[in-house]
Amino acid sequence: MEETELRSVVRQMRQTAVTISLLSGQEKDHILHTLAGLLDRRKSDITEANGKDMERAVSGGMSEAMTDRLLLTEKRIHDMAVSVEKLTELPDPSGRILAEWTQPNGIHIIRKSVPFGVIAMIYESRPNVTVDAAALCLKSGNACVLRGGKEAHCTNRILTDIIQQALEQCGLSKNTVVSILDPDRELVHRLLEMRGDIDLVIPRGGAGLIRFVVDHSRIPVIETGTGVCHTYIDCSADLDKAVPIAVNAKTQRPSVCNAMETLLVHEKTAQAFLGKLFPILRARGVELRGDEKVRRLDPGTKAAAEKDWETEYNDMILSVKIVSSLDEAVRHIARYGTHHSECIVAEDPGAVKEFMDRVDAAAVYANASTRFTDGFEFGFGAEIGISTQKLHVRGPMGLDALTTYKYEIFGRVRSADGIL
Repeated sequence: MEETELRSVVRQMRQTAVTISLLSGQEKDHILHTLAGLLDRRKSDITEANGKDMERAVSGGMSEAMTDRLLLTEKRIHDMAVSVEKLTELPDPSGRILAEWTQPNGIHIIRKSVPFGVIAMIYESRPNVTVDAAALCLKSGNACVLRGGKEAHCTNRILTDIIQQALEQCGLSKNTVVSILDPDRELVHRLLEMRGDIDLVIPRGGAGLIRFVVDHSRIPVIETGTGVCHTYIDCSADLDKAVPIAVNAKTQRPSVCNAMETLLVHEKTAQAFLGKLFPILRARGVELRGDEKVRRLDPGTKAAAEKDWETEYNDMILSVKIVSSLDEAVRHIARYGTHHSECIVAEDPGAVKEFMDRVDAAAVYANASTRFTDGFEFGFGAEIGISTQKLHVRGPMGLDALTTYKYEIFGRVRSADGIL
């Protein structure tokens, strides 16, 4: 795709964005019902395309954890369809009256939610993002430019074809959702310069991708940061709770951003807890890297280096540190965390409150796995990403995150100078 063609397509999307912004909630839900049905009916087409991407990924030496991000099984495709259907059960986020009041001068003011317009989504190997992003944008009344990773080229092509098929079956332009499938990275540079044509950019992927987008975009960006997520096991923890929480946080799906990367354990409970936990993690294939205190308790643990504390592994690797207090745990998180998801396992209400109050993260947990940081689990339907910044949204980004607002002002009296 040439730069002139890209700019032409994006400018056409300004018109399609107006069209979809004016649709009723019922009309937008009809598009989503149609899309969900097509995803289920075309499972074999999707798995065939995904198989080509998987074959190329495996032959290219992609890690098992990363190929898991790429893989679309029939169950995962069905889950995508269910997620799209779930969005139809949620209220339309656009056109809601957020506030309303009348001033002493007689003007009546309404603050109302409205779509952004055209949203660009730049992401890496997880092809389910193609459907999640498109569905969320359509439900919230936005047009959407998608740029997925080359690892999922074939899968993204078929998914985009299905999305556009749903749009055309519902009488809308297929250019309401467009995928840039050309692998030329220069096109991403050009996309990020289209201020005035694109209203918002959302990157989703590793630290390198996110930093590239933040550094080069002339368009406002919602930063979906990396997840160096911690679980702290307090001296008051119930170990029968703590073990399954830690096992889930690390092993349930290690390749995603809400998986635990560092385990912090209070020294008073370290021996008993690690004695229960380590055999389970090793049996599941987790490589353990610990500080000196951990290695004294368990000599088979590899020595952790400084870089381990700041690494998002996205793999079956866990760094483990023994701390002397809750305060030391909080200070470690403040130094190495990425403001994503952090957890305390404790029975002491005072410890829980202190952790909740002091830890600066989008999602802070007590006695629950960080894996719950997810739009579906939060009841948002699908999510477009997990924001680790503080403006304008934070945490799992569902429908509301894809709207802004405007003021509608109605004059009721004429002032002395003739201005309404």
